[in-house]
Amino acid sequence: MRELMNSTRNKAFLARRSAIGLAGALLIAGCAPQSYLVLLENPGGGTGKVLVTGPGGQQASVERAGDALALAADGPRPLMVDGDQVQRDFGAALAAQPPLPESFLLYFEGGERLTAESLARLPAILAAIGRRPAADVSIIGHTDTVGNASANEGLGLARAEAVRKLLESEGAKPLEMNATSHGERNPLIPTPDETQEPRNRRVEVTVR
Repeated sequence: MRELMNSTRNKAFLARRSAIGLAGALLIAGCAPQSYLVLLENPGGGTGKVLVTGPGGQQASVERAGDALALAADGPRPLMVDGDQVQRDFGAALAAQPPLPESFLLYFEGGERLTAESLARLPAILAAIGRRPAADVSIIGHTDTVGNASANEGLGLARAEAVRKLLESEGAKPLEMNATSHGERNPLIPTPDETQEPRNRRVEVTVR
């Protein structure tokens, strides 16, 4: 805890998120007027849990949104901190966070032809790219299990490339945009071999 307290004398801001953005918690530490941390809810819901151990082995935890701990020399202890206080201390740091990744699923009627509903989602993907000054776009193509695995690997890549070209033709200019294939691996809906499943005929687009 001494290291944490030393790092918070000038109001530090720390953030943790899990890879899927659900289990991680937003952790804030600062001085108002003492060092403290407060747990905030993830954008996708949930908070996780933070356990603090003091210099003498004392322990305290926070696991609900809004729970806070004072980081005192004699060990952590519960602290009441309201939203206005958090905003005063850390509003600028919260506002400066980069946008969270956004993911989109686009489905195919067959071959490389997107469904009408998926075509209608392209403006939302373009907007997500435009909100980031240096966007990184991942495009992964998938198939169902009809056909052999090698052919489906190629079909998945063709679908991903088709989406990449569509985005580029609509003016998308991310810093990076990569198209890859998982073929019939990693299905959204597990099925036996040689099974048609429209929800597996898809491209996953992630904008970071």
